[in-house]
Amino acid sequence: MLAKRIIPCLDVKDGRTVKGVNFVGLTDAGDPVALAARYSEEGADELLFLDITASHEKRKTLTALVDKVAKAVNIPFTVGGGVSTVDDAYALLQSGADKISLNSAAVRTPSLIEEIALRFGSQCVVLAIDARMDENERWEVFVNGGRTPTGRDLFAWAREGQERGAGEILFTSMNHDGTRNGFANSALAQLSKTLTIPLIASGGAGSMRHFADAFIKGMADAALAASVFHFGVIKIPELKEYLLKCSISIR
Repeated sequence: MLAKRIIPCLDVKDGRTVKGVNFVGLTDAGDPVALAARYSEEGADELLFLDITASHEKRKTLTALVDKVAKAVNIPFTVGGGVSTVDDAYALLQSGADKISLNSAAVRTPSLIEEIALRFGSQCVVLAIDARMDENERWEVFVNGGRTPTGRDLFAWAREGQERGAGEILFTSMNHDGTRNGFANSALAQLSKTLTIPLIASGGAGSMRHFADAFIKGMADAALAASVFHFGVIKIPELKEYLLKCSISIR
């Protein structure tokens, strides 16, 4: 069994790390470069940097800031936000990113997944999916930072993303995001059963038990969190010790 990964997420707006609840009510969480350096030192397995308003504001990701973060870390580094062409992906990889996260642009132009995977390899492509469960328990995909419903089904889109060449799926439950009530384990388990590529859980981390549940009940390959790490609620070294005691293989 592959070792599970712990991934802090830097949601960046106007050059600062921010965090909200259910994708709204953003508060400042600090300097992204300083946070990235701290997580690298604390033993995070990877790092995700998302320019959360780039797609909505129709602009490119902040490549200069990406370059500074890349120089501050020695772990794999994924960048997303505003990537809509192969050239955008190339610019971020040149700035120090190891992987590219696609979200809104991939929904609008699914062939973009194939184009980037063919150019740089599937291992470089993370398909990020933001989805919300409605009153009928159907998971609908949203784009533009959770602002715009698409009518697409979470599970069908994840399978299509895999078929088009994505190397990983990052699923964020909008219902759980920022609530600290635990991950969407039922949806994660359903996704895990239908995919053959790694699945990253996102949205809802509030305790160390929640991470264990994401790996055991949700069958996720990695778990991502933001506020619990930014504000010191959970320390990565302590989390890894806890997961080892739960007999979960970690890096």
